[in-house]
Amino acid sequence: MSINLAMNPAGAATRGMATSWGVLTAISLCHMVNDVMQSLLSAIYPLLRAEFALSYAQIGVMTFAFQVTASLLQPLIGMATDRHPQPRSLPFGMISTLGGVLMLATAQHYAMLLAGAMMIGVGSAVFHPESSRVARLASGGRFGTAQSLFQLGGNFGQSMGPLLAAFIVVPLGRPAVAWFAVAAALGVAILWRVGAWAETRRRAGAAMPDRSLPFPRATIIRAIAVLAVLTFTKNIYTASMASYFTFFTIEKFGLGAQGAQIMLFLFMLGMAGGVMLGGVIGDRIGPLRVIWFSILGVLPLTLALPHVGLVPTGALAFAIGLILASAFPAIVVFAQELVPGRTGMIAGLFFGFAFGMGGIAAAALGVLADSQGIEWVFGLCSVLPVLGVLAIFLPRRPVAG
Repeated sequence: MSINLAMNPAGAATRGMATSWGVLTAISLCHMVNDVMQSLLSAIYPLLRAEFALSYAQIGVMTFAFQVTASLLQPLIGMATDRHPQPRSLPFGMISTLGGVLMLATAQHYAMLLAGAMMIGVGSAVFHPESSRVARLASGGRFGTAQSLFQLGGNFGQSMGPLLAAFIVVPLGRPAVAWFAVAAALGVAILWRVGAWAETRRRAGAAMPDRSLPFPRATIIRAIAVLAVLTFTKNIYTASMASYFTFFTIEKFGLGAQGAQIMLFLFMLGMAGGVMLGGVIGDRIGPLRVIWFSILGVLPLTLALPHVGLVPTGALAFAIGLILASAFPAIVVFAQELVPGRTGMIAGLFFGFAFGMGGIAAAALGVLADSQGIEWVFGLCSVLPVLGVLAIFLPRRPVAG
């Protein structure tokens, strides 16, 4: 596969300049590879639970190990690369992910599973801040569209993980996970090219950020805190779906492993569509309106999900993923415009810290599932989107983006 990474190598990533679609496609493809590996971890939980006799709490701790590793490192890496951009670091993040996948495939005990999950978390921590910066550099001012295309790769990768697990790993066994290292190796090669493109632009000094703040500092701090809470609650719900939705459908409807993975795929597919629509529409109507649509639209659906039959559950899972994910590119663009020149820090905060807090919640939900039952946990999670009303505290004046 040939990707033109030379498109517009020296153009500034500002409004009125050409969008570097080749670079955006490449970084989105690598985001897909990265997140296939991540979603594969949760997708093979039923296999791991059966093979290693794991409890729900141990499943939650694995999610915790992966997400919190990324959470602790991403904001730090983002802040460091805001001062000293390191686009050449991108392939090394993918190498860590590759190692984690191989460890999951060959693990002989629970500690190795945890180590593999943490290596995937390290890869995610290195990949997201710098790749988000590259996406913004290549946007040509279409920040929402670029962020959506970047995230689309990730969400598509997350949606593919359950299907790949269902039709490759389940029939062939856990060692088949090692075959996914081939895709990671391809990602390393592509990211080497992407890193070279971004380094050329950085050395040319083509994107010197304007760091003037659009609002008073107190307003910005309050807005970032609200956006972080919104992302946190959405990630808790997403983590509950990624970690336990397969178990929920197996327990409630008596599905087999493949059927449960297909149900999870519907949710992930909806997220992939939502993340693309959210950024494109946000460029037209503003990110704040997209955030409000996501908040108002998803709550009735999450409340209904635990109480309907099999077919409506699949339809609701898709719709929830679609609406829930539409807010995330809008949140990231809104935050990046609030704090100009801090793209890495914002990416680390919203891809990392809030994502990792979702991991802590996943571990807690695992403990609750062991004691109260998986259906009770989904009833609890169904009310989480109500916290989205905190968006009332976001600045009303439109933020450019």
